[in-house]
Amino acid sequence: MVQTLAEASGLPPSTTMTEGRREALAAPLLPTGSPSAASNITEMAGPATGPAAGGGGPKDEAFSKLKDKFMNELKKIPLPSWAVIAIAFVAILLILTCCFCLCKKCVFKKKNKKKGKEKGGKNAINMKDVIEGTKMEAMKDEDDAETGLTDGEKEAEPKEKEKLGKLQYSLDYNFTENQLIVGIIQAAELPAMDMGGTSDPYVKVYLLPDKKKKFETKVHRKTLNPIFNEQFIFKVPYTELGGKTLVMTVYDFDRFSKHDAIGDVKVLMNKVDFSHVTEEWKDLQSAEKEEQEKLGDICFSLRYVPTAGKLTVVILEAKNLKKMDVGGLSDPYVKIHLMQNGKRMKKKKTTIKKNTLNPYYNESFSFEVPFEQIQKTQVVVTVLDYDKIGKNDAIGKVFVGLNSTGTELRHWSDMLANPRRPIAQWHVLKPEEEVDALLSTKK
Repeated sequence: MVQTLAEASGLPPSTTMTEGRREALAAPLLPTGSPSAASNITEMAGPATGPAAGGGGPKDEAFSKLKDKFMNELKKIPLPSWAVIAIAFVAILLILTCCFCLCKKCVFKKKNKKKGKEKGGKNAINMKDVIEGTKMEAMKDEDDAETGLTDGEKEAEPKEKEKLGKLQYSLDYNFTENQLIVGIIQAAELPAMDMGGTSDPYVKVYLLPDKKKKFETKVHRKTLNPIFNEQFIFKVPYTELGGKTLVMTVYDFDRFSKHDAIGDVKVLMNKVDFSHVTEEWKDLQSAEKEEQEKLGDICFSLRYVPTAGKLTVVILEAKNLKKMDVGGLSDPYVKIHLMQNGKRMKKKKTTIKKNTLNPYYNESFSFEVPFEQIQKTQVVVTVLDYDKIGKNDAIGKVFVGLNSTGTELRHWSDMLANPRRPIAQWHVLKPEEEVDALLSTKK
């Protein structure tokens, strides 16, 4: 080819070769009419980079390089092309779903805020208050944990106090006679203590701190709103009255077991204005247990036959008697006195039961009492401890009949209301001095 060019141009061969090289180097810049030459030049120069190549400039070149690189990398993955495309589709779908959820959440949040602002008023929920309330509850729980409160105690705090009812009473003082006059008028809204949904209430009245003289109202059967209308007189000098406290305790009567205290009212005498009669209602409070020494209980029955004028007293048994001997036991027996108009008419006694605090007697004693005298009669029952050497000590005492009160009066009234029928009942033994004081003052 070199020779042909040299021959055609008429130049020496060396010159021709040099110029041929120059033409070859400058060929991409010069247009040529020969198709073969153009193809040779294109192969040597590679793909066109200028605008004459028909491309889109540097951006298209970068995109084509990135595409080639991506396809090369794709060919390296050991998966078929359809699997790679499926994975890519799923990934794109997940990304789009997440974006949609985020957008939806933001839109709804804005809508809720707008609705809250529009509603406002009482029904609007203040999230700040809710958060603060939650914080307060958390702090409360922490405080309870520190103080060691249990769930039961936390529930017990807000509970209302149990309602025990209320009592109406009156107070007056007779300055000429040095007498405190206590009126027990009525009680109301008492709680039901019996199975039938009622109670058998009565009121016990005494002064603290001495407790020497105690009075009891009549027992009212099956009622939660008893009307008593009873008065009791305490002989107390006015100078000593200021240091005393009046206690009025409402009890539920029970014939065969201990009487339950429903509640009490305590009145400090130094806070009462005795220039006029005081009459008021007060709510009953939980009654404190009396710290009186327990002497025991005795059970006896009463039966009266009006036509025959016969009163029968059966001493049945006693229980939980006070220990009188050194060995921790007693030798108890029972003495019965029949009294009329304050005088002892007849006296009888049971056998002695050795070394026991729960003696059983079941011994019957009859007295002749004409019907016209029964309302003026008293039966005094005394439990004593037998002692071979020295005086027999009284354990406790109780009386029924004229001027009796509380359970004793109820027993006597039941006997008179049920002629020819024996009526049995348990009674709490009282100190001998207390009963003797009641017998001596009530004539």
